[in-house]
Amino acid sequence: MTPAAAVRVRRAELFDLDDLVALEERTFDSDRLSRTQYRRHLDSDSAKVLVASAGPHRFLGTAVLFFRKHSRVARLYSLATIPEARGQGVGSALLAAADRLARRQRCNALRLEVRVDNPGAIRLYERLGFHRIGRRSGYYEDGADAWRYERLVSGPAAS
Repeated sequence: MTPAAAVRVRRAELFDLDDLVALEERTFDSDRLSRTQYRRHLDSDSAKVLVASAGPHRFLGTAVLFFRKHSRVARLYSLATIPEARGQGVGSALLAAADRLARRQRCNALRLEVRVDNPGAIRLYERLGFHRIGRRSGYYEDGADAWRYERLVSGPAAS
């Protein structure tokens, strides 16, 4: 078990690439980010990749955020936690860091999609103040639908 207080979140670096890809393959059955996509996101101005860990070799999770020029809405594209760390504050820590990053990027809202058949993630998002704003039919590669969620970014946008 990893206590939530021990979870550290930072920007991903190129040396995290193997861990990012391994977590993606371990966490998702479809709609996975590829090594090439992660590499592109690590070098991008419009994407930010965060990693959560409990020490230098204890990789716990990741979040990928997208930002569009002239938009005040950030998009949480992906949130993943290793199975044995679920329910231990990793997702909450990543979402808090995503919120801070969105605020620094002058965004006032954070949006995401989540599979309608993922009750654990839905509970997490709703507990953290996300509100359902719609549904996307056939959104995922396997044809599953997605709920769309949004939350206002805490505090004022940076000036």
